[in-house]
Amino acid sequence: MNYRGSTGYGREYRQKLNGEWGIVDVDDCVCGALYLVERGEVDANRLAISGGSAGGYTTLCALTFRNTFKAGASYYGVSDTEALARDTHKFESRYLDGLIGPYPQQRQLYQERSPIHFTDRLACPIIFFQGLEDKVVLPNQSEAMVEVLRRKGLPVAYVAFAGEQHGFRNAQNIKRALDGELYFYSRIFGFELAEPVEPVEIENLS
Repeated sequence: MNYRGSTGYGREYRQKLNGEWGIVDVDDCVCGALYLVERGEVDANRLAISGGSAGGYTTLCALTFRNTFKAGASYYGVSDTEALARDTHKFESRYLDGLIGPYPQQRQLYQERSPIHFTDRLACPIIFFQGLEDKVVLPNQSEAMVEVLRRKGLPVAYVAFAGEQHGFRNAQNIKRALDGELYFYSRIFGFELAEPVEPVEIENLS
């Protein structure tokens, strides 16, 4: 899906699906994936979701609050909306006011909509890509999620890039991330790659 994030297209909790309130973007992804499953075009047991920044938030929410996808890749994704509101730089500092509500007045909502507070629901492998100089979504957002999956014994990989900020700029790092995501899926879903790529370390992979 074409998630435009902080350019004004992002959407939050506004939709009810199967009797439960959910994130519109998450349920759009879920419904799209299930539609392809119903058409017989994809394997329901090999569904993956990937996204960066706000799309990374959608990815982490989909993997935490829904059970449709079997693996995912988060590129500098938001796992804690409260931390984003509190810690990000001034340009993005009021971005969430229109999506969730003013902070700290609506602190409870921020916590309810943060995957990091519902990691007991996580049950699938995730790979994380993070720029260590990111001032929008700080590295500790990815690192907290990595630690949770590590403790739960779920397959997890963390690829950090020194010098990269919010959105990778270096061509080698972009290629490394794309190759790493593909490699991760090949190990999780058990398929052979057409060409070898540089592997990434995957913890808890049996």
